[in-house]
Order: sequence, then C-alpha cells, then structure tokens
Amino acid sequence: MKSKAEQGLGKDAGVAGDVPVNLPPSWALEDHDERDTDALMGIAEVCELYKVSPRALRFYETKGLLAPRRINGTRVYNQVDRARLMRILRAKSLGSPLSEIKHYLDMYGQHGEGRIQQLTYVIEKTDAAIAELEAKRAQIEASLAELRLINARSRESLAAKRPKDAAA
Repeated sequence: MKSKAEQGLGKDAGVAGDVPVNLPPSWALEDHDERDTDALMGIAEVCELYKVSPRALRFYETKGLLAPRRINGTRVYNQVDRARLMRILRAKSLGSPLSEIKHYLDMYGQHGEGRIQQLTYVIEKTDAAIAELEAKRAQIEASLAELRLINARSRESLAAKRPKDAAA
C-alpha cells in the first residue's frame, strides 16, 4: 500500500513532513499528453499512466485542482484534465503546496485568458527560488570550506601529538 506522500497527498493532506514550500512551480512548462487530445480516459487508465492512486485523484478533485467529467457516474479525464494532473504531480514532486498549485491553475481561466498572468507568476516564483537556492549553496560552500579547514587542522594536531613510534 502506498503512503500518503507516494500518493501525492503530502503536506496539504495533513501529513507532517520535511516538504520545502518555496520551490519553483516548474509545472508552468508546457506539457502535452501524446495521446489523442479528444480521447477520454477512465480513472484506472489515468492512475496507471501517471502512477497515482484513485484516492489521490479524488483528493485533487475535492481540493478543486481537477474537475473530470462524469459519464454515467464514472470519472473520465480529457486532455486538459491530464495536462493539469501532470502540472500538479510535477509541482508536488518539488514540494509546492496544493494551495499554490491551485492558485497557479486558477489563473489560467476558462480559455487561457490568464496565461500572461500565469507566466508572470512563474517568472517571479522561479526568480525568488533560484536566488534562495543560490544563497543556500553559497552558505553550504562556506560551511564546507570551514569544516575542511577544521578537519585538516585537527589531523595535523593529532599527528603532532602522537608519539613518533606509534605512527610507524
């Protein structure tokens, strides 16, 4: 049985974890399903194709991230639904909270009228995330340099303190 995190239900489903919240929304990139754009897929097909559980899909639906059509009570996913799912899964893999993903997806509008707003949002988010990660990398590099210096000095001190005979 998959854990909630494996199902894409991490932090936003009430599961505590070390999920970064300020990662860039890479789901802004254009993704296209290679299948026929008019093709409808059932929940089992979508789950198999995208490696998600039916529970995760239903969860995304309750959060307003997905809105599949229903035919005779059965959920069917069109190309738009699948493209949204790909963006959701990519964002979740980077640790983006569902509230941020929903905000991004909602900007699109009914017919793409919010695409410029989406792209502007993505540029702002990615610029901020890049700057944050670069600052963290600089801090890590400085810490590594300091640790290497401490390690080298400690080795020198230990070697100087050992009796000459014990070293041989």
